[in-house]
Amino acid sequence: MSGIIAQNTLDNSGLIKAPAGGGAWNFISKQTASGDSDISFTSGIDSTYKEYVFTFINIHPSVDEPKFTFQVDTGTNTNYNQQITSTQFQDYHTESGSYTGLGYAAGDDQANGTAFQSLIQNVEADNDNCTSGFLYLFNPSSSTFVKHFMGRFYTQQSSGGEVYANGMFPAGYINTTTAITRVQFKMSSGNIDAGDFCLYGLTT
Repeated sequence: MSGIIAQNTLDNSGLIKAPAGGGAWNFISKQTASGDSDISFTSGIDSTYKEYVFTFINIHPSVDEPKFTFQVDTGTNTNYNQQITSTQFQDYHTESGSYTGLGYAAGDDQANGTAFQSLIQNVEADNDNCTSGFLYLFNPSSSTFVKHFMGRFYTQQSSGGEVYANGMFPAGYINTTTAITRVQFKMSSGNIDAGDFCLYGLTT
């Protein structure tokens, strides 16, 4: 058990033993944003693992209410315009408890589109606001199958005098049988002022 932290999944310090019955999370790399137009992972995504997870901690935009998005590419390509088919639903709950909701997030989905895929919308730029979450990418090195992804994100928002927790659940597939080697994250407008981006591979 040397070098393994038992029952401490998603710690970014190294090799982590998952809870009983699971595999191990292997820390690959970390990037910290500081006024960046994008954060790109161009290494570490290969055939070593069949499941990868990105974690996002306190991602803060430079302008108010952009979407936090991602796209991928193959080989050494840097166009980040692979075809994506996706779906997304949203939940929210105000601090006062006056309003709650759960429904489909129309406009944040794609039908074989090549745009950057929204992960969460309306991330506010107030000093105490940010978004955190995770994104799974399955078997990106497959030369047989399309590449599935799913995620979960939360942020604090305000509207009509109410402050509320807003959650988004994006999922879908990247419509290519070519190996995915690069993943890029950016805001739909402005820069990424702050936040930690970590990449893990899952040993099953």
